[in-house]
Amino acid sequence: MKRLLIPLLLATATLTAAAPASAADAYPSRPVTLVVPFPPGGPTDAMARRLAEKLRQPLNQNVIVENRAGAGGNIGSEYVAHAKPDGYTILFGTSGPLAINISLYKNQGYDPEKSFAPVIRIGHLPNILVVHPSVPATNVQELIAYAKQHPDKLSYASSGNGASSHLAGILFNQMAGTQIMHIPYKGTGPALNDLLGGQVSMSFTDILTALPHIKAGKLRAIGLASAQRSDALPDLPTISEQGLNGYDVSVFFGIVAPKDTPAATVNQLNQAFRAALADPDVKQALQSQGIVAAQDQSPAALTGFIAEEVPKWRALIKSANVSID
Repeated sequence: MKRLLIPLLLATATLTAAAPASAADAYPSRPVTLVVPFPPGGPTDAMARRLAEKLRQPLNQNVIVENRAGAGGNIGSEYVAHAKPDGYTILFGTSGPLAINISLYKNQGYDPEKSFAPVIRIGHLPNILVVHPSVPATNVQELIAYAKQHPDKLSYASSGNGASSHLAGILFNQMAGTQIMHIPYKGTGPALNDLLGGQVSMSFTDILTALPHIKAGKLRAIGLASAQRSDALPDLPTISEQGLNGYDVSVFFGIVAPKDTPAATVNQLNQAFRAALADPDVKQALQSQGIVAAQDQSPAALTGFIAEEVPKWRALIKSANVSID
């Protein structure tokens, strides 16, 4: 009897000891934190919260949205870059922290190409060039001609130094050979208010913000600042189509995890986000925000895209001598 019991007890002990290790290896075994590096209430935050609801089922865990705003998205992004690479802390990134800021800030505590494991590219939000109705131009070429004839007449509003709306104007001036003056504001709201009031001539803003004012006749749409036309304004040509070939300053959105996150965990997150993005409610919500979904949702696609975006913005920022301490 003893000879029979001893092997049985040893086998039971071995299985009992192995069970916690096996459970510990299962991912995810607790809630995942999705860090948004911007304040609550903005478009990035809204997207993150919508996706977090739909991630619960494919991950079989809650996804908690945590806002860590500041320094153009750098504070939250640096936090994720230095988090434990176990898949439980991930970042909802945008063009700023994932491509632009590395060339703007002198003391950024992370590198978008070296500090993260890309998970999925969600899509992009087209920017649009709009002018106050007092500006005598209905297309890009008319605007360029007017700007050259009146070099001190036009100004463009941005949501702040180094913002995509600022860099959009720099790129426009470089490609068009114009000298339209930059007027920075503290956020999109104040910039839009002064544009509507005629204190500034034009702005490069997101299509969702501009659309109601375009329809109301308070702003005139000149061109899409993206590679393709938008379903929201299908008859409006892009700036590239109107002579500035290759002009594109869309804001992109992507999910990244800390560097050295296991490939299997990255793949599991990628599949979960794919499932959430395929949900009809999410697709409708993002479409209503003007988001154009990414065609390639693989981690490799986001890796390659960031690798293209970083030098693109670095060259522009260096040529314009823009920096933020």
